Amino acid sequence: MARSSELTDEIIQEAKNYAINFADHGHAIPSVVGLCSVINRSRSTIYRWAEIEGGGFRDILDEINERQELELLNKGLRDDFNSNITKLVLGKHGYHDKSDSTLSGPGGKPVEVESTITFVGV
Repeated sequence: MARSSELTDEIIQEAKNYAINFADHGHAIPSVVGLCSVINRSRSTIYRWAEIEGGGFRDILDEINERQELELLNKGLRDDFNSNITKLVLGKHGYHDKSDSTLSGPGGKPVEVESTITFVGV
């Protein structure tokens, strides 16, 4: 039997509850896939509901993403989460590490490096 794709007040309440009490379901962080599991609906259905004007489901998804970001930051900084997984998921929230390999010389200008390659016959 197919699952209903109708958005009801009961589903909205379940989704709001999940956003706040995700840990009650054994989830380390709130997520869309976790919500799908809890309310027994597909990801495509959830995203379709988020597109309905005035339906309020977009706000629920935003809250899940914001809480996910906060949990990752806090637990990542406390070393409660694996740093590689934290870094990976925070990348979905716009966080990226960046390294700059430009060497600065006098006046803050980049250092020019000249190199010569010499081929020696054998």
